[in-house]
Amino acid sequence: MFINKVVGVTRESLLQQLYQYYRMGVSCLVLSPTLRSILEQALSSPSFVVSPANEGEFIDITVLDIHAMYEIFQMPVATEHERAFYTFLKSIDTLSRLSQSTYQSLTLQICTTEIFVRFSFLVANRPRSSSYTHKNVYFVDKSILNILKLAAKLGPVSYLLYLSLYYYISGRYNKTLHITSVAKNRLSKFFDLRRNIMDSEDIENLPLFWKMKILWQTTVAINSHCDSYNIRFEEIKLEQDVSKLNANPILHLPPFVLVEMLSVLSHHKLGNRFQCLQSLTDLQTLLLCDEGTYVPLFSRDLSWQILGICQELVGDFHGALQSYQESLKQEPYHKIREATYIRILAADIKQQFNRIRPGIIN
Repeated sequence: MFINKVVGVTRESLLQQLYQYYRMGVSCLVLSPTLRSILEQALSSPSFVVSPANEGEFIDITVLDIHAMYEIFQMPVATEHERAFYTFLKSIDTLSRLSQSTYQSLTLQICTTEIFVRFSFLVANRPRSSSYTHKNVYFVDKSILNILKLAAKLGPVSYLLYLSLYYYISGRYNKTLHITSVAKNRLSKFFDLRRNIMDSEDIENLPLFWKMKILWQTTVAINSHCDSYNIRFEEIKLEQDVSKLNANPILHLPPFVLVEMLSVLSHHKLGNRFQCLQSLTDLQTLLLCDEGTYVPLFSRDLSWQILGICQELVGDFHGALQSYQESLKQEPYHKIREATYIRILAADIKQQFNRIRPGIIN
């Protein structure tokens, strides 16, 4: 700016003075009356930062954390080619060796867990050739389990449900029940911690690591999803197909709804009717009593649909019809109304048939 205008000793003196101001940091800005009036509130409270866009506007740090969280978890890692996953992981490995901010480190961690989950189900859904031996199948299964367990350790607690889903899809229902029970207990603890922190109003003073550990865990858990491209969930295949046809390929499954659904389905497969009905009652109670804490409002259309599917499975066709009708009253976030109408028609036919010949349809 002044390199050609100021020369000699004067320029050296000016450079030294500017360097001294640079070393002073924020305290240098406070010397200006205009800037001091803007910065005083932010400096006196560590819970606020000044927005660079609008002079004098203060933003709560928790708001910035929320926006950063949504940006991180909305980063696309979508591909159907195995080689691309290796490229992603290689890039993450390179980036992890560089100096990073805390948010950058969290972003890499979440991206890594997302890649692990997507890659695992991509391999699980890969067609098995005739040359596959039992040894090959065992090796692939063991590798998928190890990757999903690692994803559960690195990512939010809701990622443990992906491991539970894989156990269910592969027919290991006792393992499914064990993992869902562990996930439910951990989620409950995090929700309790979140409630206590929210009540004490100490969120702003928490280090970012603990905000990620407690607050982000529960928030991300609410938005855990079942991607119709990767996870072939037979019981909700109709909803996946209809949602995909309506340009909405992702079904957002609240974790507690998914936990109870897997419990109902697994107990039903194992023939544990009492435990199956108990899990079904827990799911119904959750949807009737929750006001958006455990089941977000935007996912209630799918949640009521899942309850209806479970009720239909145990032979409660009247209850299933009521649940499907309740699904139609919710915000059509997942665009599955066509699937709901199909299920209403099927459940009504089964109910009428069951009145004519009781006990034929289970």
